[in-house]
Amino acid sequence: MSAEGPILHADLDAFYASVEQRDDPALRGRPVIVGTGVVLAASYEAKARGVRTAMNGRMARGLCPDAIVVQPRMSAYSAASKAVFEVFADTTPLVEGLSIDEAFLDVGGLRRIAGTPSAIAADLRRAVASRVGLPITVGVARTKFLAKVASGVAKPDGLLVVPHDAELAFLHPLPVERLWGVGAVTSAKLRAHGITTVGQVAAFDIRELVSMLGVGAGRHIHALANNHDPRRVRTGQRRRSMGAQRALGSRRRDYAELDATIAALVDRLARRLRAARRACRTITLRLRFADFTRATRSHTIRTPTDGTDPILATARTLLTAAWPTITDRGITLIGLSLSNFDNDTVQLELPFTGPDLTPLDSTLDTLRTRFGTGAVTRAALLNQPDLVEVPLLPD
Repeated sequence: MSAEGPILHADLDAFYASVEQRDDPALRGRPVIVGTGVVLAASYEAKARGVRTAMNGRMARGLCPDAIVVQPRMSAYSAASKAVFEVFADTTPLVEGLSIDEAFLDVGGLRRIAGTPSAIAADLRRAVASRVGLPITVGVARTKFLAKVASGVAKPDGLLVVPHDAELAFLHPLPVERLWGVGAVTSAKLRAHGITTVGQVAAFDIRELVSMLGVGAGRHIHALANNHDPRRVRTGQRRRSMGAQRALGSRRRDYAELDATIAALVDRLARRLRAARRACRTITLRLRFADFTRATRSHTIRTPTDGTDPILATARTLLTAAWPTITDRGITLIGLSLSNFDNDTVQLELPFTGPDLTPLDSTLDTLRTRFGTGAVTRAALLNQPDLVEVPLLPD
């Protein structure tokens, strides 16, 4: 029997839509779209009709007019995610969460007590189905990259093991888009040179790849194409960024409305930042337009901060700078992310006034923790409808 790799990539299938189908039997087996203005998730029945995450809701309903559209229930998804991660923790202590619905698990040390990686993966899938009621796909391989590719190929509700002696035979026929870091722009460059498969990337002269894509990207995808990925499953890793974004629907928004949305996002993120005892230096504004194009603006401040006011001031500066490109275009998504974190502490400057946590920030954090996030809000948000928070846009 061929040797099996120790790494599992576990990925919940159409997560939000699957939770809705689990909780409402009438939705099972039917096309389900989560979100109205923007598609947050689609069941596989809807995906088969061409519906995709982040698609404009009107376009999605045009492709699948019989779809059932439901409002998102973020608390239900959070609870389901927590339950699934409890199954992961019961499987192995070596769990590296990637997002709300996926993680890497290292089961290499469990062979004597739990069996082969494929047997452990099968048990994990059964446990998630029985304890949480959700389908999950698992890829098993020697490297993190290959395990993730395997789970993507095995979807939905599947299990795929890539043994050591079949790694390149499995990987090389796949399209170049399966490589981490190959998005639309990189894919177009590669295909313009006749490179359409992972195997062709692996065989391509690395110097020409570097010339075409740059040093970092060229070496990165060439290594992955040859399944060179030395990264281990790492636990206890602190996030390198945090962010949130809101779906805005298709209606055009004026500056005041966008400013109010920015303020709401900053309130949420700054509170999370302080709770994590972090301080950031880089604030990034992300926009997605009705024509599916994107824009990104970022600024790095000199001193790390965890204060609402300095983060909001920077975010507003970014919005003002981007406004000339916004005025005649409909925005469907707006998001903020905080990054370039300081390690746990803030270097104080003279005079020693302490970190940016002002008495007002502290008081608002306490009130919202005790009475809920809506207990205190900004006046500009009083007449605003609740906006839907959605998964972060990829970089």
